[in-house]
Amino acid sequence: MEKDKNEITKEIEGLEAQMGEPDFWNDKNKAQSVVKKIAELKDAKEGLGKYDKGSTVLTIISGAGGEDAEDFAEMLFQMYRKYAGRKKWSISLIHENKNDDGGYRSVSVEIDGRGAYGMLKHESGVHRLVRISPFDAKKLRHTSFCLVEALPKFSKLEERDIIIPESDIKIEFTKSSGPGGQNVNKRETAVRITHLPSNISVHSSEERSQEQNRERAMAILRARIFKRAGEEKKSIEESMKLKNTEIEWGNQIRSYVLHPYKMVKDHRTEVETSNVSAVLEEGDLDIFVSAEGDML
Repeated sequence: MEKDKNEITKEIEGLEAQMGEPDFWNDKNKAQSVVKKIAELKDAKEGLGKYDKGSTVLTIISGAGGEDAEDFAEMLFQMYRKYAGRKKWSISLIHENKNDDGGYRSVSVEIDGRGAYGMLKHESGVHRLVRISPFDAKKLRHTSFCLVEALPKFSKLEERDIIIPESDIKIEFTKSSGPGGQNVNKRETAVRITHLPSNISVHSSEERSQEQNRERAMAILRARIFKRAGEEKKSIEESMKLKNTEIEWGNQIRSYVLHPYKMVKDHRTEVETSNVSAVLEEGDLDIFVSAEGDML
């Protein structure tokens, strides 16, 4: 049973009373543990989830729509990059799989900044684009889809809580590559890890060594399993046994319509705007992010 605010307040007061004792700092490890616990309780009292104020790993995967979908993935990537810039967050590339025209089959980035995960976690889901395709000689209207996934970034200490047996993973090392398969790194430093029981697969290719990419990929795998467990209200152990479900393209959470009219609409909150360029080109997502927060 979750504690109510009065119980949390009493617990905070008790711990703060301990801090006032003369010998409180004699045991530094215990003291730091108490200070950390107080911070966690205050966050809980304010209604923050444990990871909401931390950083996030954002992945965009193109779906139905072929080249249009891969171009849409690039548009979404630029949208989130601009949004991160607005928030003064830093962004670093983890893995990318580009086509010859600059579109993305998939791209994963780490967005570092206070509150990044809390503000972007509701972006997870299928996004839909409707427009006149720039790849269609007949100038016909096309619909394409991309999947966005936001995961919490764990600290090294928190990662230890999610134990994945070595026998449950398959690790593959490949050469990092650019568009068209052109090798940008002749050594096999890129890493792909597949969690066999659930069929979850993750990549990391932007670090300098196999070991660094392996560590980063494992961190993403732990975060993905953790998030699935939370969404399905199951234990970490139960979640690791579940088979990965197929993505349902058409189950969109948000639509970006460029033709025959201009509108971005979130289908969960019903929030919409006709200023499509502000959203896609300038990363102005605040109306959608705040609306999701108001629903909690």
